[in-house]
Amino acid sequence: MQHHVRCEDKDISRYVLCPGDYDRAKKIADHFSDAYLVTESRGYKVYSGHYGGVFMTSIGTGMGGPQAAIAYEELGNMGADTFIRVGSCGVFQPEDTSGDVVITTGVYRGGGTSLAYLPVEFPAVPTFSVLKELVAAGEALKYRTIVGITRGRDAFYAPPNKELVDLLVQSGMVASEMESDTLFIIGAYRGWRTGAVFVAGSPLGRPRPENAAQLVAAGEARAIEIALKAMLEIAKQDAAAK
Repeated sequence: MQHHVRCEDKDISRYVLCPGDYDRAKKIADHFSDAYLVTESRGYKVYSGHYGGVFMTSIGTGMGGPQAAIAYEELGNMGADTFIRVGSCGVFQPEDTSGDVVITTGVYRGGGTSLAYLPVEFPAVPTFSVLKELVAAGEALKYRTIVGITRGRDAFYAPPNKELVDLLVQSGMVASEMESDTLFIIGAYRGWRTGAVFVAGSPLGRPRPENAAQLVAAGEARAIEIALKAMLEIAKQDAAAK
C-alpha cells in the first residue's frame, strides 16, 4: 500500500484521469457505469469504474506540482501508465475567454517540482499519441478547442512578471496552469503516456464575462467528454495491439 494514496493495486487502472479539483474528479467518475470511491486520503480523492467497458481511475490530486507529483508516482507504482490531466487554466490570447477548452502541446516550465527530475532544458511535452487522440476527440465531438503552448507555474498569487508574460503571449502562449509541466516531465522520466486538456476559468488580464460561471460549467463538461473519449480510444488501441 502506498504511503499517501492508500488503496490496493486492484482498485487502480492503468488509465488515469487526473484533475486537481476533487469535484471534477467526481464529475468524471459520474460518467463511469459502476463508479465507486476507492480512497480519500492525505488530500487525494480517488474513484474507479468502467467507461465504455474499460476500467478507468479518476483522482483529484489537489493543487500544485508537489502534491500532484506524489499522486502520479504512487499511482504509477500501482500500475498506472497513462495519465490525462483534466484541469483548469487562465487564457491569454484576446480571442479566448472563460469556458474555452485548451489542449496543450507543451508547457513552459515555470514550476519547481519538475526540476527535481530533469533539467530545465528538457521540454515538457505530452506524449504525441495522447495529444493526437485529444485533438481528434475534440474534432469528432465538434467542439472548438484551443491547441497550443501553455505555461506552468507554482505561485498562484506571486507578483506578476509582466515583461515575461507579454513575451510569452507574443510568442503564442495560450494559457497558464499549475500541474502539467510536472506530469509531462515525470511521465518522460518514468516512461508513461501523458496528455492534458483544460477549461478556461478566466481571460487573464481582462474581466470575466458576466455569465462566466455558466460558460465554465459548460466548458468543463466538454473537456471531460474529450478526455474520456480520448482515453477510451487509447485503451481500444492497446487492446487491439495485444
